[in-house]
Amino acid sequence: MTDALTRLPRHRLRVDALTDTMTLGPGEARHLHVLRLNAGDAVRVFDGRGAEALAEIVELDEIRAVLTLGDAIEGAAETPWPLTVAVALLKADKLSDVVRAATELGAAQIQLLVTARADVREIGDQKLVRLNRVAQEAAKQSRRAIVPPVLAPVPLARFQPGGLTLVAQPGSAVRVSDVVTWDAPVTVITGPEGGLTDAEVQTLVQGGAHAVTLGPRILRAETAPVALLGAIAALGV
Repeated sequence: MTDALTRLPRHRLRVDALTDTMTLGPGEARHLHVLRLNAGDAVRVFDGRGAEALAEIVELDEIRAVLTLGDAIEGAAETPWPLTVAVALLKADKLSDVVRAATELGAAQIQLLVTARADVREIGDQKLVRLNRVAQEAAKQSRRAIVPPVLAPVPLARFQPGGLTLVAQPGSAVRVSDVVTWDAPVTVITGPEGGLTDAEVQTLVQGGAHAVTLGPRILRAETAPVALLGAIAALGV
């Protein structure tokens, strides 16, 4: 390995697994050329499941890149327990914005929901693929070693949240800091345009969820999950 590996390089690549030798296809090879990298240059590689390491480019041409594995990189910033974001289906490209921000703010997975007031009832396979690609790019940009999967929509009634569950509810007197202690996984739930119905919130609360406030103002459906995650991130984890 070269001396460059004594410093953390800027560029990061997603790989299937961290192995002694990693071969990447034409897409990543072209990306490395665009970045003006060459054989002998150092990069960071991560597997999307929490492992990250240094690597050196040993071969690079138009159709493939070959990397050799270097030292592991420790200390990736993740929450003490997994954080699930459950968000109602939204119109247009709003889900892409939510997925991007949720990834940057530490989500371990993103579950799409079908709720009573959702204008959108389903999404196609290609849209789900695009949302997962957004999560991968956001993880790379924010220097996370975990890429949160974006899961296909399920009806809210069938969703089974794990650990401490928070549901955004205007008018609640409970703050995020009142209930988040990080002694278990955390799930946050937000609704569509028009919000969750009272019956949906009541069912969640009866099941053990905490209805929490996001402040005195009514937030847009794409803003609420980001505000809730931001409140959690502000606790210092």
